Amino acid sequence: MHQLVTVQTLPISLDEAWAFFTNPKNLEQITPRDMNLIPTSPLPVKTYPGMFITYKVKPVLGIPMLWVTEITHVRDREFFVDEQRLGPYRIWHHQHHFRAVEGGVEMTDIVDYRIPLGPIGLLMNALFIGKKLNYVFEYRRQRLVELFG
Repeated sequence: MHQLVTVQTLPISLDEAWAFFTNPKNLEQITPRDMNLIPTSPLPVKTYPGMFITYKVKPVLGIPMLWVTEITHVRDREFFVDEQRLGPYRIWHHQHHFRAVEGGVEMTDIVDYRIPLGPIGLLMNALFIGKKLNYVFEYRRQRLVELFG
């Protein structure tokens, strides 16, 4: 298993952050364009437990893949969790945490993931998958600064 943890503070209210991040339509805005993330299922305006979302995505070398996630847990204005049901990872468990702090909201992303293919997957993670995931979350951090200050 591998883990990526990111923490970012934005100068917006907890309510604003919650409304933005629990709206699945906003994911495209904070995902690198070169990943070509395209929703292929209807997107409600608010995340709820049991919700499935399907996307087409090109995470590596422009190769299209189907990504199916399920929202498994939601605690209003505190956290939600998405888990991959079908896609490039053997395991994908992504926690999104929100906490009001002085001057804004602190957001913590915790991604636990496992690559398929045993030792080959470990090598792939070391060579490029881990770097790509870091790139995605760094892009997200920069886009959020552009959007919210």
